[in-house]
Order: sequence, then structure tokens, then C-alpha cells
Amino acid sequence: MLQDLLAEPGWQEALKYEFKKPYIKDLYRFIKSEYEKHTIYPNWENIFLALNLCPLNKTKVVIIGQDPYHNPKQATGLAFGVPSKEPLPPSLNNIFKEVETDLNIKPEKNGNLSRWAEQGVLLLNTTLTVRQNQPTSHQNKGWEILTDTIINIISEQKSNIVFILWGKLAQSKKNLIHKSNHLILESPHPSPLSAYRGFFGNRHFSQTNSYLVQNKIKAIDWK
Repeated sequence: MLQDLLAEPGWQEALKYEFKKPYIKDLYRFIKSEYEKHTIYPNWENIFLALNLCPLNKTKVVIIGQDPYHNPKQATGLAFGVPSKEPLPPSLNNIFKEVETDLNIKPEKNGNLSRWAEQGVLLLNTTLTVRQNQPTSHQNKGWEILTDTIINIISEQKSNIVFILWGKLAQSKKNLIHKSNHLILESPHPSPLSAYRGFFGNRHFSQTNSYLVQNKIKAIDWK
């Protein structure tokens, strides 16, 4: 079953009732068939990598993406991330540019973002799987119900979380977040189509760390 891929105990507990809902069975049947018949990303065992690397009780920051990269050798299970030796996709390259100008540091040109996830940055796509070369192909199959629940759980159960919403899809999740308990940062998406309309210069990385430190939470090393 789908929940068998979720190894992190805190998330297992938080989602145990969600996994009993009927839509989860339909979603599982759908994606199981897709993995059997087509090339699907990320690898089956990495569908919940974002949750497995970033326990609920250690989450400090949530960055919301859309769906996994649909080209070969890119999707890892972490929003925006790619495997270590893969070339940086344009959006991730722009993210690193903003890190550099915002914090005056040279980030590693390494797209494996597990180094962020392990510090408490939940890199959550709203849809967790995709068919090769078919972007958005797994939207509206049930993933969004689950990922909305995840966002809502963090908002309800945690305080002083930084939610980073890049682009309209991510910003549509704002109504799931208790604004009085958390910091919400919004800007255009880092894609080359929109980065120059306000992503560059948004200073989200320094704002995130300032907020965390103000609330006596260890800052993120964004290198």
C-alpha cells in the first residue's frame, strides 16, 4: 500500500487516518498501474522522500513545488532538486543565484537538495509523481488532497514555520495556512519565464533565517 513507502514515524502517525480514506485506495491503484505500464518519476521508493528526510517534528521551512521533473534522470522526490551529478535545471539554477545574491555566499552547484531537507526544509511537490515527458500528467488523481492535508497538518500542529510560495500554484495553498502562527513568503516562480518579474531580489532566504533566529530556531545553511 501507499503508506508502506512512508518510513518516517512522525509522518506515519500524523497521516494514519488520511491513509484510510477511500481516495487513497484509488490513488494507489492508479499510480501502481502507471508504474507498471509507463516510465514514471521519481523512482517508486522515493515517492515520499521529502517526508522521509524531513520529519514533522523537525520541519522549519516548507517550499511548495508543482510536480516532479518529467525528464529522465532529474526527479528525486524533493521539489526542485535533482541528483548530485545532473546539470541544474533552469529554476534550480535561478534559486541558487538568489541564494548567492541574497546571502552573499557561493552555494554548491549541486542539485541534490537533501542537504536542505535534512535541516528541516520540506521540499513538497503538490503532485508527487509524473509520467515521463508528460508534465502535470498525474494532477487531479488524489495527490493534491494528500499534500493539502500535509500542509494543513504542519500549519495546525506547528508554530513559527516559514512557508515559501513561489508562483500561482504554490500561492493557491495560502488558505491552508494559519497566517498568525507562521511566516508566509510569496513571489513569482523561479522559472526563467517569471524569475525577472520578482523572484530575483525576493530575499526569501535571508528573511527565512531572520524569522527562524527571532523565534530561537536554528537558521538554515542554504549553501
